[in-house]
Amino acid sequence: MAELVVALDYPEAEPALDLARKLVGIAPWVKVGLELFVAEGPDVLSRFRDLGFKVFCDLKLHDIPATVRGATRSAARAGADMLTLHASGGERMLAAAREGRDEAGTDNGPLLMAVTVLTSLDASDMAGILAKSPAEMVLDLAVKAYRVGLDGVVCSPLEAAAVKAATDRAFKCLTPGIRLSDAKVDDQRRTASPSEAVAAGADFLVVGRPITATKDPVAAARSIREAMAQNAP
Repeated sequence: MAELVVALDYPEAEPALDLARKLVGIAPWVKVGLELFVAEGPDVLSRFRDLGFKVFCDLKLHDIPATVRGATRSAARAGADMLTLHASGGERMLAAAREGRDEAGTDNGPLLMAVTVLTSLDASDMAGILAKSPAEMVLDLAVKAYRVGLDGVVCSPLEAAAVKAATDRAFKCLTPGIRLSDAKVDDQRRTASPSEAVAAGADFLVVGRPITATKDPVAAARSIREAMAQNAP
């Protein structure tokens, strides 16, 4: 069954921790992104783990293989349960991340998820830059990540079913761009509802503002969990 990941995109730890405490038992995962990680450092991961959460460390690593290898090793030792790196860094970089995880000596991870095409981009953003459409690029990068032995990819809900078909049902899809039907327009482009994402085969749904920007985040998280259950296998 798909799991909910709440994106705690805050500039400092305390408001993120305050919300996390309210979500204990509702969402199994929280996401620590660049803003919070840079503000608080890797020690913030253990503070969420102490509350009982699994921690998705969304750093989107993209550098030379040796640097990514070392950064992955450090993130694993800091307690990340899931980590992102850009698939466009190439197969040698992706393989180096896997090696760094092995070197960390941790028992269960982190899951290594390759970012394909950001959900804030659509065909108009990529016109004149790449010959392929976002969907074609996602599949191309997903197959490379699968071939290298990563655990899954970050893609929009619109591509999850195609990724599964091109790789393996066990190859995981983490999908941002989750929006409710009454959501206002924002910077996300390739989006779907929670139930649509689950029906497409998403394994993890990353949800930020539809939970964190509401007056009642707990009720919003419960509502999204209920919507996810509608199409659960």
